[in-house]
Amino acid sequence: MSTITASSKEAYLAEQLARPFIKTAQQEELFHKATILAEGFSKRAQKIDENAEFPFKNFEELKQSNYLSLTIPKEYGGKEISLYEYFLIQERIAQGDASTALCIGWHLGVIYDLRVKRKWKEEQFAKLCETVIKDNKLINRCATEAATGSPTRGGLPATTAVKKGTQWILNGRKSFASMAPGLDFSLITATIEASGEIGIFLVPHENPGLKVESNWNMLGMRGTRSDDLVLENVIVEETALVEIEGVHFYAIPNAWLLHSAACFIGVAIAARNYAIIFASEYQPNSLPGPISEVPEVQRKIGEMELELLKARTALYSIADRWDNEPNKRGELGAELGAIKHLVSNSANKVVDWAMRIVGAQSLQQRNPLQRYYRDVRAALHNPPMDDVVITNLAKKALSFQNNND
Repeated sequence: MSTITASSKEAYLAEQLARPFIKTAQQEELFHKATILAEGFSKRAQKIDENAEFPFKNFEELKQSNYLSLTIPKEYGGKEISLYEYFLIQERIAQGDASTALCIGWHLGVIYDLRVKRKWKEEQFAKLCETVIKDNKLINRCATEAATGSPTRGGLPATTAVKKGTQWILNGRKSFASMAPGLDFSLITATIEASGEIGIFLVPHENPGLKVESNWNMLGMRGTRSDDLVLENVIVEETALVEIEGVHFYAIPNAWLLHSAACFIGVAIAARNYAIIFASEYQPNSLPGPISEVPEVQRKIGEMELELLKARTALYSIADRWDNEPNKRGELGAELGAIKHLVSNSANKVVDWAMRIVGAQSLQQRNPLQRYYRDVRAALHNPPMDDVVITNLAKKALSFQNNND
């Protein structure tokens, strides 16, 4: 009789949860691709976490599988996956390694956002897509600074851009630059000194004066290597200014940012799967069967299922609306924030329930649950923050006053 391994049990549980949300042949194909990658990533996840090292091997496999081009438009050779599909694969990849999932999610999301909003001159966007497909280049936005915090709070960048002839000179420091050691390009926000506007510059990491300062030393998501980017008289061409922030800049909300929520719900699923397998196999000598037969353990499993059901239903529901009702996207800002709040908090609750089921063993360094616990906490600190979400929901509810004055 063949033995069912822990990994095959986890794969079965992962597919069981995903099945209700897989609706097309393409989604099936994408989920299968993500499953194969995630299973390989899971074997390296502990070492990546312990050493706080960037998962270069994982990214080589992502590149070999043409994963980097999934959100690129079909007209430029990409797969042009939907927001719904983007979240589906993010969730699955994160079950293997959360740091890898969050990092590749930023790359895919930046391109998805450019595809949807067409902020750039078309020839510049086409050139970026070509570079990603042909050379497997990685890109991310780098906007956060220690002095201003998250850019969603509205602070003016301390990083500066000065025009000299037909070139720009950039100086500053960016923090939380996810996958910094692996990036080929960064989109750097900077205050244009001559006008006071906020410009966004496409900066190749090979340019002199740009360096990565290895100072990422967090408890969770250690493999993201979200180090500082330091820019000292970095010279870029005039065309490197690809965007100017303005009133119109946020007219359409950034639904793609929910990729991080999908990532963290993936972490929660990994914790849930581990706890279920553990409960079905662990039998102390004080019991006639495994602890899965104990009513209190079943209650905790039920609590996990409830949190996952409401979080995932909300996440995929809004993704479906975004994909199929493009004319209503401008109205979804408050709801997108609410989904992030809901999913992030539910993911933390699921991991907590999983650890309560497993008990003290969940705190052992070799046990993946302690890593899931540390990783999922990062969800609570990703924008938009809970206070902003709640305030925006209140303002939306109270907006009827203005409509009736």
